[in-house]
Amino acid sequence: MATIELTKDNFNDIVEKNDFVLIDFWASWCGPCRQFAPVYDKASEENQDLVFAKVDTEAQQELAAAFDIRSIPTLMVIRDRTVIFAQPGALPAPALAEVISQSRAVDMDEVRAKVAEQQAGGSEA
Repeated sequence: MATIELTKDNFNDIVEKNDFVLIDFWASWCGPCRQFAPVYDKASEENQDLVFAKVDTEAQQELAAAFDIRSIPTLMVIRDRTVIFAQPGALPAPALAEVISQSRAVDMDEVRAKVAEQQAGGSEA
């Protein structure tokens, strides 16, 4: 699957319709972003069952601000509409493969239970 460009207009639709979305927050002027791009593109070819998306932080400043992106590139993984990973920095191919592998292994039922527990605790305070 080709990498999708995420915008504030299509973001919710893409995240809601797909169980597993990887997002690369980047900018054209960013050297590390340009170095990471081929690694990210290759991973998208090797993992065609996942959605790979990119957010141009210059063109989509509201979206970058909504996720408090302060450093680029930043890789984010969203599963079942929940952010399970976010980390700035360009990753080498083996590290990206490991992030994907570990993200696939996350027990989302457990994550949902923890989120529900935190939300319940927050509303009682």
